[in-house]
Amino acid sequence: MDFSNPKTIAELAKALNKGCFGDVNQTITGLNEIHRIKTGELVFVDHPKYYDKALSSAANCILINQEVGVPAGKGIIVSDDPFRDFNELINQHSLFISAQANISPTAKIGKNTVIQPNVFIGENVIIGNDCIVHANVVLQANTIVGNNVIVHANTTIGGDAFYYKKRPSGYDRLISCGKVVVENDVEIGSNCTIDRGVTDATIIGEGSKLDNLIQIGHDTVIGKQCLIASQVGIAGCVVVEDNVTIWGQVGVGSGLTIGKNAIVLGKTGVTKSIGPDKTYFGLPVDEARNKFKEIAAVRKLAKGS
Repeated sequence: MDFSNPKTIAELAKALNKGCFGDVNQTITGLNEIHRIKTGELVFVDHPKYYDKALSSAANCILINQEVGVPAGKGIIVSDDPFRDFNELINQHSLFISAQANISPTAKIGKNTVIQPNVFIGENVIIGNDCIVHANVVLQANTIVGNNVIVHANTTIGGDAFYYKKRPSGYDRLISCGKVVVENDVEIGSNCTIDRGVTDATIIGEGSKLDNLIQIGHDTVIGKQCLIASQVGIAGCVVVEDNVTIWGQVGVGSGLTIGKNAIVLGKTGVTKSIGPDKTYFGLPVDEARNKFKEIAAVRKLAKGS
């Protein structure tokens, strides 16, 4: 998330009533999660396991729960609860605006685009030319849709991320302030849900086709010309590279990569990153030929018993 008015590290620390150290007079342009962090941004970390990753990242400011050595050119803000204070910064710089109409007056809709009845289009949504948005579709705030896109009935694009921190009193939600970007020539089936990024963008790449009843998690990037069949569930922060085919009822765990031109057969559970140009099957996932050999071997054992 970019700040509309960039702040220095010292100003951000003051807004949180926290101490700061290092190069605290540099300007911070926004905040982001560790897997998407860019130069000039703030990231939070609240577990020693990830301190080094955060401190060595592109982030210029690290919101952290312990005083540590500050790398050259960076600043830190020390907080007893970085998760809470990261949410506080989101609230300070990204206001929720309650809808006053089914189609926001701030939305931009391109030429020859058809909007069917009962569609909701939120604040600052951009839809390109020659699109069809079918009945009862929801496009939440800041969604960007390219040209020649079809979104079928009852799909929701831009819902909040499924991202929680467990507390003794229950679950604390990390506030979503990202968006969804749907590139040109994409088709999205009925009853799909595509969550926006927590602080950045969930992306559906050019020319990709999604069947009905598909869930795409926050900050996931679907490449170009991908084909995804019904009842696939893809968790957050996944990278699906170009020309991947995923057949029905596949589940993909968070933070994984599916390599270019891979084919994932139906009912597979993708529990680890998988490489390009191969066909995969099973739970745990493996190359399909290996899985089929295992199945044949088990059948042979059963006949021999």
